[in-house]
Amino acid sequence: MPTQPAARIALFATLLLALLLPCGAPRAEEPNPQVKVTTNLGEFVIEVRQDRAPLTAANFLRYVREGFYSGTLIHRVVANFVIQGGGHDATTYALKTPHESVFNESGDGLQNKRGAVGLARGEAPHSGNAQFYVNLVDNPDLDPVPTRWGYAVFGRIVQGMDVIEKIGEAATGSFGPFKSDAPLKPIVIERMEILAPGAATAPVVTPVPPPRQDTILSPK
Repeated sequence: MPTQPAARIALFATLLLALLLPCGAPRAEEPNPQVKVTTNLGEFVIEVRQDRAPLTAANFLRYVREGFYSGTLIHRVVANFVIQGGGHDATTYALKTPHESVFNESGDGLQNKRGAVGLARGEAPHSGNAQFYVNLVDNPDLDPVPTRWGYAVFGRIVQGMDVIEKIGEAATGSFGPFKSDAPLKPIVIERMEILAPGAATAPVVTPVPPPRQDTILSPK
């Protein structure tokens, strides 16, 4: 039977990323690494699920190792939905130049639950690169269904959910080049660093039901 287009894309993306990964980079069979994110409002830790989303995890860890996220903004905060950042320079507000986009792994079985971390993207399903988001509540509308792609979850907050919630309560509006949903006082990602697996203890995250709304929001 001929290979389906999506399957061919996935195979090509896997082979390409395997060639791009530096020697000694974490592989899917190794323990899931954790990344500490230091912001001007506090710290939080992301467990990166390379066991379930290997392409997206490798992509995120590549940016972390390169220091790409240092001095970038949490530029979008939508109460009862998501916070989003990692793409805009905190000084100039300009969009930083990312690497190539990655294959959409929204079918990895990880759901957009409260505290889940996913890869932001545009309208095109395979357009995600550097920007990430954190779910403030359960957002099932961001999960895939048979008729459309979803937004790929690649991690979860295992420490510092209180910091995420503080960010989620920031006053927002029009700021700089951002027309809406931007924190009026800049929230800056100062640095990210990879921790040893298991360095942070995962808390019990209480689900929060998504708010009723007429339109589906999206982290893009």
